[in-house]
Amino acid sequence: MKKEHTVYFKIIHGTETKMLTGLIYLEENTQPTVQDYEECLKQCGHDVRIENKEQFIFRSNNPADDYLIDVLENYKKNNKDLHADHLAQSFVKKTTFL
Repeated sequence: MKKEHTVYFKIIHGTETKMLTGLIYLEENTQPTVQDYEECLKQCGHDVRIENKEQFIFRSNNPADDYLIDVLENYKKNNKDLHADHLAQSFVKKTTFL
């Protein structure tokens, strides 16, 4: 049975960076390979080749539009609302130690 595996990747184009996601379908208890990541990026519309196999970094095949894609392994998106968390902390009474 195949399961969805969300892929997070960062596109580095000059001084700009963008965080994007993709989806890979894998058999249970298997890890994605370089080829799986490459196929996912191609399905997302990126014509890329592997630049660094150990760090899963890809480079665009188009020299006129050169950019890098860094696949982020074990990326955990921040689900906290930092503004609300900071506001909640402002209501916590500071206790003094005796």
